[in-house]
Amino acid sequence: MKRSKSYRSAAEKVHKGEMYAPLEAMKLAKETSTTKFDATVEVVMRLGVDPRKADQAVRGTVSLPHGTGKTQRVLVFAAGERAQQAIDAGADEVGAEELIEKVQKGYTDFDVAVATPDMMGKVGRLGRVLGPRGLMPNPKTGTVTMNVEKAVKEIKAGRIEYRVDKHSNLAFAIGKVSFTAEQLTENYATVLDEILRAKPASSKGRYIIKATVSTTMGPGIPLDASLTRDLLGDAH
Repeated sequence: MKRSKSYRSAAEKVHKGEMYAPLEAMKLAKETSTTKFDATVEVVMRLGVDPRKADQAVRGTVSLPHGTGKTQRVLVFAAGERAQQAIDAGADEVGAEELIEKVQKGYTDFDVAVATPDMMGKVGRLGRVLGPRGLMPNPKTGTVTMNVEKAVKEIKAGRIEYRVDKHSNLAFAIGKVSFTAEQLTENYATVLDEILRAKPASSKGRYIIKATVSTTMGPGIPLDASLTRDLLGDAH
């Protein structure tokens, strides 16, 4: 694959074979970002789990202390009082049958879908549209709830969902290049804590096999995933 000159010169700053302490890696990620827009900073981890086993499917949600730098568009399937609560909390679209119909026709211009439990019987038929995009409301991630107000506010404030894919990889955004290296490190540390807490009891051997941080179109920087405490002090 042919890489641009700016990408190649950025990649040269990443020393081959070196594992970077998180704060150092975030500084380098900012330095090696080559886009003119405010790029997203993303971490990808390879986990030592077998996602085909139900008890090893690592997934959950976590609120980033500094948010993601992106305003999430939240759609809520609710009726009556709950619908009003969702509107008051700042949901972008709220509705019941008519909204289900709109999504069924292919509307997916949103980042997160939330539903009250009583709506799930009808929302269930949207599996074909929402499932492949990872947008299906799920009790495990707090997106099927009677407390729609809390869910909407948390998502808007920077709550993200993480989920291991079928290749045992886990990818999540921790902010934008415009964030400080310290803010990115704190966001990473918060997600790392959650992922370590979510380690399946049946997972044997090394849990986090490797971790890499990169910016949109920027080179991958290997993270030293064995560092899990006092991450803001690791690069000093």
